[in-house]
Amino acid sequence: MSVQSTTGPLTTESGAPVADNQNSETAGVGGPGLVQDQLLIEKLAHFNRERIPERIVHARGGGAYGTFTVTADVTKYTRAKFLSEIGKQTETFLRFSTVAGSLGSADTVRDPRGFALKFYTEEGNYDLVGNNTPVFFIKDAMKFPDFIHTQKRDPYTGSQEADNVWDFFGLSPETTHQVTWLFGDRGIPTSWRHMNGYGSHTFQWNNEAGEVFWVKYHFKTDQGVESLTQAEADKVAGEDADSHQRDLRTSIERGEFPAWTVQVQIMPAAEAANYRFNPFDLTKVWPHEDYPPIEIGKLELNRNPQDIFAEVEQSAFSPHHFVPGIGPSPDKMLQGRLFAYGDAHRYRVGINADHLPVNRPRATEARTYGRDGVLYDGRHVGQKNYEPNSFGGPVETGRALWQPVAVSGGSGESAALSHADDNDFVQAGNLYRLMTEDEKERLINNLAGSISQVSRDDIAQRAIENFRKADADYGKRLEAAVQALRG
Repeated sequence: MSVQSTTGPLTTESGAPVADNQNSETAGVGGPGLVQDQLLIEKLAHFNRERIPERIVHARGGGAYGTFTVTADVTKYTRAKFLSEIGKQTETFLRFSTVAGSLGSADTVRDPRGFALKFYTEEGNYDLVGNNTPVFFIKDAMKFPDFIHTQKRDPYTGSQEADNVWDFFGLSPETTHQVTWLFGDRGIPTSWRHMNGYGSHTFQWNNEAGEVFWVKYHFKTDQGVESLTQAEADKVAGEDADSHQRDLRTSIERGEFPAWTVQVQIMPAAEAANYRFNPFDLTKVWPHEDYPPIEIGKLELNRNPQDIFAEVEQSAFSPHHFVPGIGPSPDKMLQGRLFAYGDAHRYRVGINADHLPVNRPRATEARTYGRDGVLYDGRHVGQKNYEPNSFGGPVETGRALWQPVAVSGGSGESAALSHADDNDFVQAGNLYRLMTEDEKERLINNLAGSISQVSRDDIAQRAIENFRKADADYGKRLEAAVQALRG
């Protein structure tokens, strides 16, 4: 990427020198402006086009470059080259974000945080697009547009409405686990540096022998988990809406590089069918006593982007960007995201978004037969644009990135009955019972403060019943707290 010189005369976009950048041309002193004023037309036209559509979700965010270092031998599980030896380092770019808020919203809202990590590996870019929670609200991509509509501004009132939020939550029992996470103590991190990250979905690893393993990623903050109460978050939002972005940038400028210990849970593929939970259900975790996390690496952020628009707003992540040895799972939410993320960036940035420096492979090069379109950089000078051809050019390898997985069942069929503990409430109840009494009290107060804002008793009661099904005490205390607030 070339950098603009700071010396020499000011020019137009086409390189012609500018005589006057303070006054537009007019027909005589005090007369109307002239269309012949190239600089005026160019500046106004550029200004009108400076923004691209913001992300439908994860619009509000920031990021930094860093390094991933392998600390354990995992070659018996995956053939991915960037994980092939202890001490190996790979350049990364990590974007943090909130989910529901617009580009101008505050950093300290109660919302999951996106944790989107791009590895610039020698086999192509690998994107791991996760959150700061190990689970999510829903388990099927079919529900995602409806869910997000409840979190966004109502089309009539123009505001986020508690009725919409809790109507959907109450009618969708699978949300109970994630809602318990979100309204608990970790719902509002003090900063991006002070929260964990998770791949959330289940992914496939496969080794040189073709053996398949299912994995879940965990990024444990080395800074320690720190969170804000609702009152503290409201105060910070009013005083410094950009607090998380500022904290990340200034910590790196000081040389206090944020770091995370990277862990994975590994399940042999043969164990998935009869595991007590559906291992591909995004609303569930794998309890650590079943599959203990093992450390595989360290992630450090050590370089700030120099242009937020070019490197953060135009950064494009897709969970479909895999490398040899890593692939998808039958997770129905992941399957939907494999399409939706790439499609969103093709709409927002353009069909050649991956040509931009932040998105371009760095340890290798992209070799395709794609041509033309917005942002096309002419990289294929003199080369044919079809394959197979008789003039040379990139050819297929014949080896898939991941292993095929046996499937069964018809359209719309849910998880197999062999998952004995597979319901929408057991893990939410387990999470509640793990909390201290003080943590439970804050959780109840946070939930009651939100549910009490709904306009209809039936919506509030239906939501409360989901928490009662998770734990009787949970529901009883929440009902009392909501009644006290609603009078």
